[in-house]
Amino acid sequence: MKKLLVVFALIALVFAAGTVQAKDWKKVRIGVEGAYPPFSYTTADGKLEGFDIDIAMALCKAMGAECTLVAQDWDGIIPALLARKYDAIIASMSITEERKKKVAFTNKYYNTPAKFVCKKGSMKDFTREQVAEATAGKKIGVQRATIHDNFITDNGGEGVEIKRYATQDEAYMDLAAGRVDMLLADSVAISDGFLKKPEGADYQFIGPDLNDPKWFGEGTGIAIRKEDKELVEKCNMAIDKIRADGTYKAIQDKYFDFNVYGE
Repeated sequence: MKKLLVVFALIALVFAAGTVQAKDWKKVRIGVEGAYPPFSYTTADGKLEGFDIDIAMALCKAMGAECTLVAQDWDGIIPALLARKYDAIIASMSITEERKKKVAFTNKYYNTPAKFVCKKGSMKDFTREQVAEATAGKKIGVQRATIHDNFITDNGGEGVEIKRYATQDEAYMDLAAGRVDMLLADSVAISDGFLKKPEGADYQFIGPDLNDPKWFGEGTGIAIRKEDKELVEKCNMAIDKIRADGTYKAIQDKYFDFNVYGE
C-alpha cells in the first residue's frame, strides 16, 4: 500500500511540474542583433531601433505580452535561443530548411531579395546563370553564418575568396577600403546601410535579385524553440493582427517606400 501511495505521489508531482512549466507567454524575451540597419541598429546612446525592433514591440502589444529585448551577436543567435537566453529571435532571420532542423519558425513577416554590391565600373553586369563566372577569382564579403554565406559558398566561381564578418557594418568598411571586390547581402540592408550613406556613393548594385528558395528560404520569420508551439501560434496570430489593423503598414512606411512584406 505504501508503495502505491509513493507511486501516486510521484505521478501527482509530475503533473504538478507540468502545470508549473506551462507558459502563458505574458512575458517574452526576444533576441535581436542590433547591428543590421535599417532592420536593427544601436543608437549612440545605446538604444535599439529599426524595423525588426518596431515589429517586435508591435507583436508583443498584439499578444498582450511584456517583452524584453536581448542583444546578441548573429553567429551565436540560435545557440543562445536553444540555451534559453531568450524565447524568440526577431532579427531578419530567413526561414530555411537547414534552420528548421534546429528551430521552429512563424510565418514570414517580410521578404526581400539578396544582391551583390561593388564599386561603380569595376565589373560588368551578370545574370543568375553567370554568378560563378562573375565571382571567379574575386574576394566576396558576407556576414558569417548567413544565407548569403551559404549561397556564395555553394555558387562562387573557381578561386573565389570568401571573407566572413561578424557584422554587416564590418563588411561595408572592408568594401569601402578596397579589401573585398563585392559584398553579398540583403538588398534593403545594403541600400539603407551602405549605398545611401556618403561612404557608399561610389558603389552600386550588380547582378540579379537572388531569391532561390534553396538558399534564401521562404522569407523572414521569427525563430522559436520547437517545443514552444503555443508561442509560435501566438506570434502568427499577432502577425496577422498587425497586418490587418494597419500597424504593419505604419511601421513599414517609417522605413521603406515599397512593400517589404512581398507577395
